[in-house]
Amino acid sequence: MLGEYPIQGRRAADISASVERAVGDGELRPGQLLPPMRELAEQLGVNPNTVAAAYRTLRERGVIETSGRRGSRVRAKPATTGREHFRVEVPEDVRDLADGNPDPALLPPLAPAFALAAEQADREPVLYGDDPVEPELARVARADLDADGVPDGALAVTSGSLDAVERVLAAHLKPGDTVAVEDPGWGSLLDLVPALGLRVAAVGVDDDGPLPDAVRRALESGARALIVTDRAQNPTGAAVSATRARALRAVLRDHPDTLLIEDDHGHRIVGLPLHPLAGTTRSWAFIRSVAKAYGPDLRLAVLTGDTVTLDRVHGRQRLGPGWVSRITQRAVLRLWTGAAVDTGEVAAAYGRRRDALIGALADRGIEAYGRSGMNVWVPVPDETGAVARLLHAGWAVAPGARFRMSAPPGIRITVSTLTADETEPLADAVAAATGAAPARRYV
Repeated sequence: MLGEYPIQGRRAADISASVERAVGDGELRPGQLLPPMRELAEQLGVNPNTVAAAYRTLRERGVIETSGRRGSRVRAKPATTGREHFRVEVPEDVRDLADGNPDPALLPPLAPAFALAAEQADREPVLYGDDPVEPELARVARADLDADGVPDGALAVTSGSLDAVERVLAAHLKPGDTVAVEDPGWGSLLDLVPALGLRVAAVGVDDDGPLPDAVRRALESGARALIVTDRAQNPTGAAVSATRARALRAVLRDHPDTLLIEDDHGHRIVGLPLHPLAGTTRSWAFIRSVAKAYGPDLRLAVLTGDTVTLDRVHGRQRLGPGWVSRITQRAVLRLWTGAAVDTGEVAAAYGRRRDALIGALADRGIEAYGRSGMNVWVPVPDETGAVARLLHAGWAVAPGARFRMSAPPGIRITVSTLTADETEPLADAVAAATGAAPARRYV
């Protein structure tokens, strides 16, 4: 059952650590069945309750799952392995379109914004007990949210959108609860949910966002939370349309106790309008990060939500990091209110690159998706083979396994730095790698 790997330990903590270490090292594979608790207790010479406690810890950490008489097995995508293990190693002579990064040429210079923020800090130092949110940043952020139709609510600032999602989930849910997430969806989020001891319910996605019937099924089956990407969904580029938003609100009104989390990480790089769902349920949170517009190292997101959610997030934040640096907040404020970058042009640039590739692939009979953001999703019959053949041809793309659960295979192509001269050769390579019909030659 366990091959050559022996589970070791006399205490519950040691047993669970032994299993988790083996999963992380790849000695125990996803889906592998673990011994029944009484059998393992006999092997280790411990009380069955000790093994039961170890298995409970492993379930709460998202390492294993238990299905009644069918026993306990390593999760299909255990939190300890991480989806980053599906990353492609890119040789120096290969064009990297797998990294998911914005175009550095479209990012604003940070030095002037931070210099001004530091000068302000010298004049007005932030001390213990001061407001954790920069007042002027709150005003500007709130004005943007109001303009986009996001309901009124208090504001918090977190270290990026994933930090905000984790804090909101922890504020409301307990280990064993189920969270409905997009499939395909953001790989880091698909790792985070089980790492918190929560279960994942996959919800299908099309160009207009989560499918209402899939959301309804997940909520009717007991999911306590739903996470939606409003625009620039990673990896598919989906954006919630006005029609889809109405349909999703109708589903959520039938489940008012659902914790709704919206992630608008495409703010200021997407030209499509926002159609928020916030306020449809009693507990909600809306997150807006700056990493895509101003650089991944600028770890900041603005979070708003209902009173209870924000109170809990603020309270727990006070007991941890306290606050996100007000110098960083002031720098972001300078970027938001400055004229260093034309955000409309940034959105247009990414749009031209997406549309060019999607059109070139369509000319070759290949269906691809990318309504917003900087990624294009291409369904393929053989994901592993397509990635390998493209790598051999000089193109690195991200394998869909990083982003999906039950969704069909696919590859993600990041077009943020794709040039006009590269579009047609890349489309030819994708056609060859996927076995598509010969390309219709372009003029």
